[in-house]
Amino acid sequence: MEAFIYDTVRSPRGRGKKDGALHEITPINLISQILRAVPDRTGIYTADVDDVILGCVMPVGEQGADIARVAVLNAGYDERVPGVQINRFCASGLEAVNMAAAKVISGEAQFAIGGGIESMSRIPMMSDGGAWASDPHVAYTTQFVPQGISADLIATKFGYSRTDCDAYAVESQKRAKQAWDEGRFARSIHPIRDVIGEVILDHDEHMRPDVTVEGLAALPPSFQVMGEQMPGFDAVALLRYPEVERINHVHHAGNSSGIVDGAAAVLVGNRDIGEKYGLTPRARIRQMASIGSEPTIMLTGPESVAQKLLSRAGMTGADIDLWELNEAFASVVLRYMDAMGLDHSKVNVNGGAIAMGHPLGATGAMVLGTALDELERSGKGTALINLCVGAGMGTGIIIERI
Repeated sequence: MEAFIYDTVRSPRGRGKKDGALHEITPINLISQILRAVPDRTGIYTADVDDVILGCVMPVGEQGADIARVAVLNAGYDERVPGVQINRFCASGLEAVNMAAAKVISGEAQFAIGGGIESMSRIPMMSDGGAWASDPHVAYTTQFVPQGISADLIATKFGYSRTDCDAYAVESQKRAKQAWDEGRFARSIHPIRDVIGEVILDHDEHMRPDVTVEGLAALPPSFQVMGEQMPGFDAVALLRYPEVERINHVHHAGNSSGIVDGAAAVLVGNRDIGEKYGLTPRARIRQMASIGSEPTIMLTGPESVAQKLLSRAGMTGADIDLWELNEAFASVVLRYMDAMGLDHSKVNVNGGAIAMGHPLGATGAMVLGTALDELERSGKGTALINLCVGAGMGTGIIIERI
């Protein structure tokens, strides 16, 4: 059985700080507004949704427990609709879509929704703790370093300078601005409302389209202190990569993904349930995959999962029209393009998380929607979407426009 994408919807991204537009919106309210938009946009009865799977990377406090099931109820879905929260770090939102698709392909579900939620202004990163960073034995055994050190290690090992990374960041901002100016995101954006029903955000709030390479050059590197001073994470990374003499710290707030609030949902279903509602599929899911990769350098997984996807789909890179990779850090995308032999004209054509932000648990579903919208706008056929993942992983999907 095949799985089709019938709709994608997301919130705008709000700055992940107390002065951000979405800070007053609780995580459950934010994702509930997005879930309510799915039946409103498609006309489906929620009783026909067999599961709702939501990524959430910090599932504590207001985002704790099983936020997916509570959101289903809060959004007014039929009480028979279950919900489950998952966590594959930065790829959680895409992994949720892949799981929804797997349920459809197996026959377990007719409709399933995959998506994600992260309210980073209310639940900061690292709120959930975990042994990887906090247990000394585990950190030693796995040669743990923070992601920023990994990004700087990639830049150093593969020869990307501070100027290379800053130039990529400026281009991301330019592309995102052009996409917004031309209304390329209009189909998928669902404005978020406050408690009295007033729209409080209808655009991605994190963007800085006027930034320049010269301006970025003035920003101090974000990870140099934690790398070079105690606890000395550079030394840990160099134990694993002795061929690197010294890590060059090139990443900062301007060429790394932005901290934001956001939520997204993707409606996946089989052909029969779509025909019941007179819905035309927007895309066919060709292949899905996740992989593990070396955890110290951590963020090179996308190239491996892309190769796995292409191999299993019986495709080559030449068969892919658009490539979408989450912009966790500039060096991650630069390395991916080099490893896969890709021209930047086909990669992240509407900008990415450096410009618009990275709401951890939701980003995967968001970038899938961005790629699908762009396939339809440009008349192209196929897209490969993937993300780097904490602890050394990668998750991806290939879709084909109907």
